[in-house]
Amino acid sequence: MLVILGILLTRKPKDHAKEIQSTLIKFDANLSRIDPLVREEFSRNREESQKTSKDNREELTKSLKDNRDEQSKALEKIRETIEIKLKSIQDDNNKRLEDMRKTVDEKLQETVEKRFNESFKLISERLEQVHKGLGEMQTLASGVGDLKKVLTNVKTRGNLGEIQLGAILEQILSPEQYEQNAMVKKGSLERVEYVVKLPDKNTENELVLLPIDSKFPIEDYQRLLEAYDQSKDIEIIAKQFENSVKKNAKDIRDKYINPPITTDFAIMFVPTEGLYAEILRRSGLFEILQRDYKITVVGPTNLVAFLSSLQMGFRTLAIEKQTSKVWETLGSVKNEFGKFGDVLEKAKKKLQEASNVIDTAEVRTRAIERSLRTVQELPQHEDTTFIEIEN
Repeated sequence: MLVILGILLTRKPKDHAKEIQSTLIKFDANLSRIDPLVREEFSRNREESQKTSKDNREELTKSLKDNRDEQSKALEKIRETIEIKLKSIQDDNNKRLEDMRKTVDEKLQETVEKRFNESFKLISERLEQVHKGLGEMQTLASGVGDLKKVLTNVKTRGNLGEIQLGAILEQILSPEQYEQNAMVKKGSLERVEYVVKLPDKNTENELVLLPIDSKFPIEDYQRLLEAYDQSKDIEIIAKQFENSVKKNAKDIRDKYINPPITTDFAIMFVPTEGLYAEILRRSGLFEILQRDYKITVVGPTNLVAFLSSLQMGFRTLAIEKQTSKVWETLGSVKNEFGKFGDVLEKAKKKLQEASNVIDTAEVRTRAIERSLRTVQELPQHEDTTFIEIEN
């Protein structure tokens, strides 16, 4: 049909319309014949397609069913294999865990036993040390008890303070500067434990004695410490302690202060710093002892400082006493120096005379040299020969 149309289009225009019309009529007739054929062909193709599709669908369904069955069988085999592997792994893990548990139990038991033995050994050693310490503490307690018994004896307690006081004096002063068990009142049997010999500034050979006596009111002090711990009857016991200290101060004043042989005050030595601090702690007690009883209280540390200051005073006074001797020596040196000046003046005159004589000799020497200038000098070797012949 297309070919016919092409041929018709290439022909002349006058026949063109007729031919086209004729061709269209033929084309319409052919088309009427072709249409049923096409419809029939389409219908047949559709039926075949439906039949083929149904067959394919059945085949596909069957194939899918076969594949699903095969997959189910394969999955079942895989499941069985996995279960077997898992059971094997579980059994192996259980076995390993059991071995590990046994090993851990053995190690743990061994470690616990080792640690227990070490701890038991350490505890035994510590208990032994504690036992030894308890024995030492019991010994110490018995020693403290013995010391307490000793300190309850007034005479022994006094001896203890006296020994400590003597040791301090021995360290600071020379033996000539203090005296033990000195008598400060004529006709009295009372002797002070120690006196320090103070030189009198106004007189050259006279000495003034400074009494130092030790006191140790341990009972009243101990009761006061116990009252502090128990917080009861503090004021009453503190008053008793103050009265005891005042009594000791009055005893020293009445027995050992005797001006002008002694100073107008005395030193009361307490052998512990705690006792000295408690005396200072009582309001006004230290001042009352100084004002009313002429007593100065010192502890071990204060006594060392006090004696050191006294030692410096001794040295200063010794220097002052030696000053007059120094001036006398300087006067004697001055006199001798004047005499030395006179001798030096005489020596100067003698030296001046000798210098004048030497000057005169030099003048004569120059005159002789002028006289000898006219004399002919000999050659050196002849001069030497002549001197040897003369000799």
